[in-house]
Order: sequence, then structure tokens, then C-alpha cells
Amino acid sequence: MNEFVVITGLSGAGRTQAANCLEDLGWFVIDNLPPALIPKVGDLAQAPGSTIERVALVVGAGASDELLPALAALRSSGERVRIVFLEAHRDQLIRRYESTRRRHPFSDAGGLSDAIDAERVALEPVKAEADVVLNTSDFNVHQLRDRMLHLFGDDSPDSGMRTTVMSFGFKHGLPLDVDMVIDCRFLPNPHWEEDLRPLTGRDEAVRAYVLGQGVTGSFLERLERLLGLLMPAYIREGKSYFTVAFGCTGGRHRSVAIAEKVAGSLARGGHDPTIVHRDIDK
Repeated sequence: MNEFVVITGLSGAGRTQAANCLEDLGWFVIDNLPPALIPKVGDLAQAPGSTIERVALVVGAGASDELLPALAALRSSGERVRIVFLEAHRDQLIRRYESTRRRHPFSDAGGLSDAIDAERVALEPVKAEADVVLNTSDFNVHQLRDRMLHLFGDDSPDSGMRTTVMSFGFKHGLPLDVDMVIDCRFLPNPHWEEDLRPLTGRDEAVRAYVLGQGVTGSFLERLERLLGLLMPAYIREGKSYFTVAFGCTGGRHRSVAIAEKVAGSLARGGHDPTIVHRDIDK
């Protein structure tokens, strides 16, 4: 079976940089591909004698109305197809375009801000079909590369759903590319314990404090039942990626301890999650 990754999204959000990362991983990359040619590429990859197994297609927004039918045709061939949609906040996209002085593909809609908004509306149906949505507003080139390496660096057709457990701090902003956010601020805060404040949720003293609270056990028990219901259903529906994020105020104590505990539970259930502590060093 061939594998296809379609990289699409807003102009200026990092499609080419994401494709460069996949090329470094050994994918055969075709940049700026017209959507009408997507099924043709699929036919060539499946042709007898073809040595191409993993193909990354970078598709812009110029023919957004043609993209969904083309993707449906590719998926109907029985190949493994995943869609990565890149987006960013308007002000960040404006800064990127002003630095490059490139012409926006939706510039007929008016000024640059109007063009970005028009493209976002046009691509909303494509975003709804995406397996992964990445908001690159706060990413530099290296951070985008790290994210792509996490998603595809150890990939195989039999890898199942790639699961990520994240901790974060609400005061540093909500994570934008996650599937489920759970607020842990109802738990007593170790920050107010002087001996625990300099530690993190990875330290045993903080873990014992957080997990030893009476409400924590009931919370984790109900959460485990919820994830036990959702994750097999996601897998049956063909979902390739699932990220659950736990937040507390600063992202150093409660959320870290809970994320570590949940990740351990998921690992025992055979899901092999990746753990990301976004704000532990802030």
C-alpha cells in the first residue's frame, strides 16, 4: 500500500517548510500540485514497477473547490491518505507576507487582510476533513520541523493512531492543535506549598501531592472510562492522530503530574503515547 500525505492550508502558514521536512525523511514530494492532478499521481505511484511508496503532495488554495473531490478520489483507491492543514493568525500571516512581498493568491478579494480572510473561508471545508490541523502562528522553522518529525518521523502503515498527551499552562495560552482540553485547575495547587514550588510534576513529591488528593482518584477513574470509550471509536473511524491536553495555571505542577499518570495508563492499554510538557520550563 502506498502512503500519501496532502499538505494544504493557508498561504504563508508553512506548507513548503513542512514539505521540506518530509522530503528529508525520504518522502517523494511534489510542491504546488494542481488538485486535478492528485488522482493522476496516485495512479502513477500504484503503477507496476513504481518504486515510490510515500508521497507528499503540497496543494495551495488556488483551486480549493477541486481539492475535496480529488482527495475523495485518491482515498477511494484504497491508499492510506492523510491531510495536514496549516493555518496561522491573521496578524502573523500579514507579517510574513509583508516580509516576502509576495502576491497573495486571493488578492482579488481586496487588501491583504481581506485576502487572508477570503482564503480561510474558502478552505474551511478542507480543514474540516483534515487529520491534523497545525496552527503555526508561534512556530519558527525549527519548531515546525520538530512537529512534523513527531507526526511522521517514526511512521508506518501499521502504526495505528498516534497519541499525544500534553501538559500546558493556561497563562501561556491554549494549545491550538489538540483534540481535547481538560482543565486541572480544580485540583489543589502545589505552587502554594513552599517546598514544592521549585519542583515540577515530574518530581515524586509533587506527583504524590497531586495524586494523593481525594478528588484526583475519582477524576482519573472517570477520565480513564471516557478515554476507554473514545479512543477505540476514533481508531474505528480511521483517525490517525489524537492529542489530549491537560492544563493548569502555569503548566509545571498539576497538569504535568496528571499528564504523566494518564500517559502511563494509555501505555498500559497499548497506545504508546508521546508526552509533551509544553510549559514545564517557563
